[in-house]
Amino acid sequence: MTKKFTNSLIHETSPYLLQHAHNPVNWLPWDQKTLALAKSTDKLIIVSIGYSACHWCHVMEHESFENEDIAEIMNNNFICIKVDREERPDVDAIYMDAVQAMGIRGGWPLNVFLMPDAKPFYGGTYFKPNNWASRNELQKSAEGFTENLQISESEKYQLQHDENQINSQEIVQIVESILAKHDNIWGGMARAPKFPMPNIWLFLLSFMKSSKKGELNTEVELALTTTLNKMAMGGIFDQIGGGFSRYSVDGEWFLPHFEKMLYDNAQLISLYSKAYEYTHEPLYLEVVVQSIEWLKREMLSKEGGYFSAQDADSEGIEGKFYIWTKADILKYLPENGEKFCEKYQIVEEGNWEDHQNILWKNEKFLNQEFKSEIDILLKIRNERIFPGLDDKMLCSWNGLMLKGLCDAYKVVKNEEYFTLANNCAHFLIDKFYSKGNLFHSYKNNITKIDGFLEDYACTISGLIALYKVGFNEKWLAFAETLMLTTYENFFSINEGFFTNTDKRSEQLIATKIDLFDNVIPSGNSTMAHNLYNLGVLLSREDFINLAKGMVNKMKKLII
Repeated sequence: MTKKFTNSLIHETSPYLLQHAHNPVNWLPWDQKTLALAKSTDKLIIVSIGYSACHWCHVMEHESFENEDIAEIMNNNFICIKVDREERPDVDAIYMDAVQAMGIRGGWPLNVFLMPDAKPFYGGTYFKPNNWASRNELQKSAEGFTENLQISESEKYQLQHDENQINSQEIVQIVESILAKHDNIWGGMARAPKFPMPNIWLFLLSFMKSSKKGELNTEVELALTTTLNKMAMGGIFDQIGGGFSRYSVDGEWFLPHFEKMLYDNAQLISLYSKAYEYTHEPLYLEVVVQSIEWLKREMLSKEGGYFSAQDADSEGIEGKFYIWTKADILKYLPENGEKFCEKYQIVEEGNWEDHQNILWKNEKFLNQEFKSEIDILLKIRNERIFPGLDDKMLCSWNGLMLKGLCDAYKVVKNEEYFTLANNCAHFLIDKFYSKGNLFHSYKNNITKIDGFLEDYACTISGLIALYKVGFNEKWLAFAETLMLTTYENFFSINEGFFTNTDKRSEQLIATKIDLFDNVIPSGNSTMAHNLYNLGVLLSREDFINLAKGMVNKMKKLII
């Protein structure tokens, strides 16, 4: 079927960009050619940033970018650039910071208006342009926001090197600060929506392992186990197929925002594996096993790497793939359906909307107890139309997955996990590593975009983990090689931290240094871990001292 419109995105590999290739908007990719066009024509730029699994990105596309009248306005007045935030996290980070500096709450889809020189002057997630200021006023606004973006992290946060190491009492302060924000009933942080944030719980688990028994240790253990139990029992965990959704819309882990991301699940496999090692809780082991089974079944490429994400939508409806009516459950499970419905809180009127149900538990039990029923429902579900798959593969996220598989193998001792980990490591090196450097994105045998700090950091972390479970020295040697490359091309002597982008890569309007962990740990925190681990394994004091220096400079923000 011939499409009415086709724009320049048709030549891209990103599923998100390809989704917009037949919009009436004359979308262009972010590259030097497009930016040069904006300058030569002296046209303003609109940069629209999203990702394949983003539900509201799809909504905005349908409402705005498929509208020919809106497209005509955009095409006549702007150079229109579409960006996949997972392919270009550097571009996303720059303009997300800009929008937040404007006092506007960020999110995706993110739409930012730029001057022809790529300096931002306005942005938001959705808006209708009404009254515009004059071009001179816009230029002045853009210059001001750009100056704000170019302030160094050390200057912005007044960071200075502290000769004193963080002591045990200061670590206790950090722990107490986290516990003060914890939801004692449902786990996680006391807010909605709720994100898993595995890095927080990995930190608390490490504290619990290394600290003496006492009141605080007991409180930490309760917070950790409450969180892990409630997430595993909630709708955010796919009780039928395994794997976690990106976040819970509510504060009880019930209603997922159904998209599934590789980076979440990779880290949660690490978290639940380490928690199982410490607690021997069977529920945590089941989460690990079910999650890896889902990843093998639906996210693993034939080449040994893992795809990026599954969409929230199927057939244009959010969550349709995952929900059930009680009548359907009783039809497919004639012998044990009522008991199954009782245990997974499935009711006639539906626990969600339109008589539909999301499976979740109000008591702790293993899905293994209903293995035959779950097998039947999984087979039925697999006959439905699957959610969209973002089948590009990212270096950093596969690095996280490599570490997750190694952490799982360490405690489960399933040889298949070790094989999967080795296959993933070979995939990373074979597809992302060329001429001494890593690249960021891979699809259809095309590797593209210079590697970012997160790519080097997560790959090194995964290789260290693989060495620790298999003791193959080639992985340790490769991790050291990548570390030296990262130091040479990313480390800022003036700042004392690593920049997000390679000094040799495309230079944006500001050089960003990511210091704060989010759903994915910051590149700098991961590199501090890597430096310390490699320093110990290789007896390299220079690595250890660099890691300590990074942590000490962050002391003001940590405590």
